[in-house]
Amino acid sequence: MALRTKARWFGVALNSPDPQALGRFYVRLLDWELHTDTPGWVTVAPSNDAGYNLGFHLEKEYERPVWPGEKGKQQMQMHLDLEVDDLDQAVAHAIEAGAELAEYQPQENVRVMLDPDGHPFCLYLD
Repeated sequence: MALRTKARWFGVALNSPDPQALGRFYVRLLDWELHTDTPGWVTVAPSNDAGYNLGFHLEKEYERPVWPGEKGKQQMQMHLDLEVDDLDQAVAHAIEAGAELAEYQPQENVRVMLDPDGHPFCLYLD
């Protein structure tokens, strides 16, 4: 049995000490729209009818993850993979939007970036 039959929907939520700021970052990064903006919850999506979104949930006890992982430190729980056409241009755009380039880069065709809260995300060439 499907969980929902009327429409397809998919979302990923990231914890954040400041969901509004993180949501605005992803609006700039992805050129998406802000859809929900409440004190503890923000969602962004490419459009109202996209069927998927990114959510940002207030976590007052948020601890910034480390990349790569280190024993005894907050580990990354998940990361986003974003396919791009031009890796150098995508990195420059991400930095302009507020991301930072991670020090450790494990692959030639991938750039690990960190969002303002330290969540790693990968820009990659297919």
